[in-house]
Amino acid sequence: MTPVNDIRCDLGEGAFWHPVRDEFFWFDITGRKLHSIARSWDFDEMPSAMGWISADEVMIATETRLLVFSLGTGTARTLCALEAQNPTTRSNDGRADPRGGFWIGTMGKQAQKGAGAIWRYWRGELRRLYAGLTIPNAISFAPDGQSACFTDTVTRRIMRVSLDAEGWPRGAPDCWLDLTEAGLNPDGAVFDAAGNFWVAQWGAGRVAAYAPDGQFLCAVEFPAAHCSCPAFGGRGLDDLYCTTARQGLRLPTQLDGAAFCAKGTGRGQEEHRLELDEPNSA
Repeated sequence: MTPVNDIRCDLGEGAFWHPVRDEFFWFDITGRKLHSIARSWDFDEMPSAMGWISADEVMIATETRLLVFSLGTGTARTLCALEAQNPTTRSNDGRADPRGGFWIGTMGKQAQKGAGAIWRYWRGELRRLYAGLTIPNAISFAPDGQSACFTDTVTRRIMRVSLDAEGWPRGAPDCWLDLTEAGLNPDGAVFDAAGNFWVAQWGAGRVAAYAPDGQFLCAVEFPAAHCSCPAFGGRGLDDLYCTTARQGLRLPTQLDGAAFCAKGTGRGQEEHRLELDEPNSA
């Protein structure tokens, strides 16, 4: 399997297929860059995740802010602060939800225990959903829009929570998939159109798929140990993209840190569009 280009990331993350542009994007968090196959953008702090607003504008979560970013001009404006008062944390995994909101995790820059949280931005409000997490990941939404999944990677447990009509969590989350016995570390994840759950497994060099009942279906192997985030893309959303990282590897290979594409792997669902309702906007 060959990389999508010659870029190698220290901490590749935030794999994202833009459904209007038909273009793949990903981040190097510690390198402070947003990449596409054709070009890259530099940031003044660590970016990690994005959602689409229009063909040109996207929301990007960074170390201290949620930004509205123009892919055409490379300019940005701050939508709201994100733990800006806490210099020990940064953003991590995030994804738009079926109601047009945006879920984003934060974590300690040194993965300090319990320093992280998961937040949701919706209609001008940023609200903390869960606190006391160490490495929040796997934020993803079932295709029926009725539930969300997430994990704290260090627990090796995928949690699932029901959503109300406005997309807020309803009740306490339950453990849906426990990877402790298998010794697997869940990272970024996405649901496909059939409701199967595809999760990158850090240290295992693969993205694994699980049926809606939690049964293991298959795994797509990648030639890089630290797989970090999957995304379905391509014109038919049937190609599986995956970011990887060199971070934490004593002797990284030439392929560690690359982004990959496995052709014809499944059929994904289109990324949800963000609907901004900013305070004091016309």
